[in-house]
Amino acid sequence: MGNNAQHVDAQHVDVQHTDVQAFAVSNLRRRPAVVDVASFVLGLDPSTTSPYLNYATPEPGARPSGDDVAALIEAFRARGLKPRLEFAPDAAPEVEPALRAAGFTTEAVHTYLVCTPATLTPPPSRTGLLVETPGTDADYAAIDAALSEAFDSAFAASEEGAARLRRIQESGGAVRFVRDSDGGCAGAGTCSAPAVGTSELAGVGTRPAFRGRGVAGSVTAALAEALFAGGARSVWLEYSGEGSRQVYERVGFRPGGTRLYMALEDGHGGAANRS
Repeated sequence: MGNNAQHVDAQHVDVQHTDVQAFAVSNLRRRPAVVDVASFVLGLDPSTTSPYLNYATPEPGARPSGDDVAALIEAFRARGLKPRLEFAPDAAPEVEPALRAAGFTTEAVHTYLVCTPATLTPPPSRTGLLVETPGTDADYAAIDAALSEAFDSAFAASEEGAARLRRIQESGGAVRFVRDSDGGCAGAGTCSAPAVGTSELAGVGTRPAFRGRGVAGSVTAALAEALFAGGARSVWLEYSGEGSRQVYERVGFRPGGTRLYMALEDGHGGAANRS
């Protein structure tokens, strides 16, 4: 790896922060609508105003001015959206201070984990636990509903959500799920199409009634296998707690770096913050 790589011990893997950030930029450029604002890329989904589907990220090495940040804020507000960014701070160290000067605050800081073909460790097969690829509208609808339930209805199941899952599968990414005994979905996850040799695995969730049965680990390993078969050199993900981290580490994911989430609350930012 290059000089920007974070070195970890032999139990881990080397990952370039710039690769993860370059992936984030490339992934946003796949969104239904994209706006370039100075050194930022704003990815939009016109079907929703959710800040988790409408956000920006900086180009690797970005050095934004106060005017650049003010223009980004205006791009969000002109569309009725909350100004929000997700990025790997080590890939663009000058971005965080510029955002804070404009009033942005931290939503979260997450460690990301990385898996390579060399570290992938598929879980032992379990009787009756088969990971499948969705093939019908009913499958996609069941997966969307299951993920909504798994994440405590943080988003509502919808036709748009099911269509979004289908687009992931049909555009070079992967969607995998475990079918329950009624033909629905016990748990599932997605992995976006690779860019710059890596891919993000996201949204792994298991319905409460099926937790503790190995669903999440099996889905995660199957997604990584699918992307490696398609030529990806690595797959990375973020985890929400130590329990999730243990699940991912058991199938071969290792610490890589951090991702920073920042947002501007109503009533903050704008021309007064320009430098």
